[in-house]
Amino acid sequence: MSVFIAEGFGREKTFPALVVDMKKLRRNLETVTRTVKDAGCSVMIVTKCFCASGGITGMLLESSAVDYLADSRIQNIKTYSGKGKETVLLRLPQRCEIEAVIRYADISFNSEVSTLEWLNAEAERQGRTHKVVLMIDLGDLREGLYYTEDKKILSAVETILNLKNLQFCGISTNLTCYGAIIPSKDNLSILSGWAERIKEKFDTGPLMVSGGNSSSYYLAEKGELPDGINNLRLGEAFILGNETAYGKRIKNTSSDAVTLEAQIIEVQTKASVPEGESGVDAFGEKPVFQDRGLIRRALLAIGRQDTDPAGLFHRDAGISVLGASSDHLILDISGAERRYRVGETVSFTLSYGAALRAFTGVAAGFLHTETVE
Repeated sequence: MSVFIAEGFGREKTFPALVVDMKKLRRNLETVTRTVKDAGCSVMIVTKCFCASGGITGMLLESSAVDYLADSRIQNIKTYSGKGKETVLLRLPQRCEIEAVIRYADISFNSEVSTLEWLNAEAERQGRTHKVVLMIDLGDLREGLYYTEDKKILSAVETILNLKNLQFCGISTNLTCYGAIIPSKDNLSILSGWAERIKEKFDTGPLMVSGGNSSSYYLAEKGELPDGINNLRLGEAFILGNETAYGKRIKNTSSDAVTLEAQIIEVQTKASVPEGESGVDAFGEKPVFQDRGLIRRALLAIGRQDTDPAGLFHRDAGISVLGASSDHLILDISGAERRYRVGETVSFTLSYGAALRAFTGVAAGFLHTETVE
């Protein structure tokens, strides 16, 4: 098991701690890659949730089932660029990072002609050829050229093909993340249809047709991906064992490959409703309280700066999260299965958002990472 722990002053383990069970994570990886490969797709693992943490990324670099490593942040890609897998920048490049994109990413997802021209100029300066995937919006309304804008799409492809230091290697779409539009045979068939149209018009040869993220996993599982979709990008499906279209558990995966441990710093019996005139909390929000009478409360040394309290789940059904400030998490432990005391730790499984924020805290230097096998 690999343990990511807060930096301490002594040799003892300190908290909060992110705990990664590598055995469970390997099983998650084996399960999801097998399903995607059986559906005729290459596998792109997205590293942003765990901020390209070394132990996890090392496992991915060693896996023959993983074809690409991808991230929205070039600083994460930089940590594993040139180590054996093709690297992909998922978020459209910012102008300020063009030099780094060409240096560290083999492939980038794009939709703007001006950005393509900047990439081409920088690739020429560095003496490289950079691969480009064109984003097509199928209705989720995040990035990409809208699928009905034929002239724009064909013109963008032609532009890429005419830029000598860029290589057009495919098209992609993103669904669910913003507009919550669920991938389907119907909308992904539009993407594969565009790939056929582009290949026929420009004689491009084979193209990557990336049919979305973990929300498309259920189609691969059911054997219902449209013909022509040949790549999927997996983040949450791998790290937490969830398909994200309907939020269902993927068979033969673990939801607790990553857990969060925090230490109790106070246990007191108090009222469940604050006393006095109510305003707004530290985050400018007006909290709502349920009157439960006197309750036994535990304060933990972790807060909203570290994770998303709404995405923390305890195995003890008698424990509930009441809320959090920036540095404190407040629990109702009145119905807990055992009597918790100051100095003990509480362990949680996490939602994707809670895991993302916790790992980001590690990467930003709020926590130091230490790996224990």
